[in-house]
Amino acid sequence: QVQLVESGGGLVQAGGSLRLSCAASGRTFSRYAMGWFRQAPGKEREFVAAISWSGGITYYTNSMKGQFTISRDNAKNTVYLQMDSLKPEDTAVYYCNADEDIRRIKIRGGAYWGQGTQVTVSS
Repeated sequence: QVQLVESGGGLVQAGGSLRLSCAASGRTFSRYAMGWFRQAPGKEREFVAAISWSGGITYYTNSMKGQFTISRDNAKNTVYLQMDSLKPEDTAVYYCNADEDIRRIKIRGGAYWGQGTQVTVSS
């Protein structure tokens, strides 16, 4: 089992930045690929980004490349999502995700989920 706890969400004005964190506990963190998803009100959950266990491979939804950056610190058992130039349409609950296979994260989400953190971008 892997437990994931997100933090760093909040209210920010359009054009601002936030950095989300996801702290993992349980199994060996460095064995797991990590990802971020988001779900806006009335919409389906969508993939944002993923990072391999080593950090050497990253994937992003095309529309978010250059705006969001995923990274990880295996010594701290933490994955981050740096979000810049935020827009009101980025408002959503952001979820952390973990799996041993980064492909599963990309396709439909991996085995373990956090509880989510709310990001609200005001215009």
